[in-house]
Amino acid sequence: MKAEESVKNYPSTLRMYTNYTTREIKKVCKTIGPRGSGSEAERAAQEHFVEEMKTGADDVKLEEFKVSPVAFMAWVVVDGIALLLAVLFSFLNLPIVSLCLTLVAFLCLFTEFLMYWKFLDPFFPKKTSANVIGTRKPTGEVKQRIIFSGHVDSAFEWRFMHLGGKALFFGGSGYAIVGLLYMFVISIVQTALYGPAGGEVGAVFSGFRWAELAFVPAFILIMFFSDFKHPVPGANDNLTGSVTSIAILKYLEDNNIRFENTEVVAATVGCEECGLRGAEAYIKAHKAELDAVPTVFFCMDTLRDYDDMAIYARDMTGTVKNDPRVCALMKKAGADCGVDLPYHSVYLGASDAAAVTKLGVPAACLAAMDPTGPRYYHTRRDTEEILVPKTIEKSLDICLHALFMFDEQGLKENYD
Repeated sequence: MKAEESVKNYPSTLRMYTNYTTREIKKVCKTIGPRGSGSEAERAAQEHFVEEMKTGADDVKLEEFKVSPVAFMAWVVVDGIALLLAVLFSFLNLPIVSLCLTLVAFLCLFTEFLMYWKFLDPFFPKKTSANVIGTRKPTGEVKQRIIFSGHVDSAFEWRFMHLGGKALFFGGSGYAIVGLLYMFVISIVQTALYGPAGGEVGAVFSGFRWAELAFVPAFILIMFFSDFKHPVPGANDNLTGSVTSIAILKYLEDNNIRFENTEVVAATVGCEECGLRGAEAYIKAHKAELDAVPTVFFCMDTLRDYDDMAIYARDMTGTVKNDPRVCALMKKAGADCGVDLPYHSVYLGASDAAAVTKLGVPAACLAAMDPTGPRYYHTRRDTEEILVPKTIEKSLDICLHALFMFDEQGLKENYD
């Protein structure tokens, strides 16, 4: 059976669940508001989603996990401080100290931004976050499983993006990265030429060292990159993915659809914005269960910009390759819905699919956002007023087509 054959009037039914999704998003934004990772508001939204999932799932669980919500983006602040001190010690003729501080900045960038490791977590306070898992059982034995997921938390506002859009974001970030590279080279050269303890520098090198001061404004500015006191509304990023996951369960329940051997799960996960912690916690807690039968993780994130709808086959700044079979499932579902979904890479950052892929569960991400960074991304502009129902409807359509296709054909390299 195909998705459009599951009900008598599929287009109008699809629109009904699109309307449900937009109403729920607006309700959460108005009654709960911004939902910083590990915050009381994030928990309030998850508790609300527990009740929503009960209308479509046989079993709903709220599963807690510990998290350091500030640690992930704090690497930018640590880098700013380390690089300012590196400049100071360079002028104090202690190049080895300057080099060590520059290496600390590199280490934070690599571990937190590129690899999403918990390098800084031990140094920051812990909070309790939660995932909500709604499971709809098949009529018979569970032989395969598909998980639809979106994250509930919203990001701390990125000041550069809010104040100047992608021009200031990329310009300011690039300015700081060039400064980091410059400090790295200068500290190595100064150590090599004048020794670890330093010494009186020559006239030529002195000029290069004075040039370090040109990057001081960048190192100061990046310490204010994130506004840790003000999370954004996060209507599109990513209540769209979360509520669409719930809408799938409601669609099945309301239309009395239950598969024979396919278990359907909706997972509204927490703390994506502080390093994909919720998705990681969910997979680790259920790894044995997920490995017992073929399982697909269908991540949805920021379903807004229709013309930018794509499958993210590479993730985590291009370092993670998501499962090609899940990508093929999304690709065929998109084609059946009249959309040629291109394969993209998350060039800066990551989606929950990356965390799931790294833990060995087949995953990919469906997203609809300008990959160069729209003005609403991680800013206060991400409100319910800028939702695009057309994109939500098409995303829901693609999910339902993928669901029915997966039920019939399972997970494979190519789909009919």
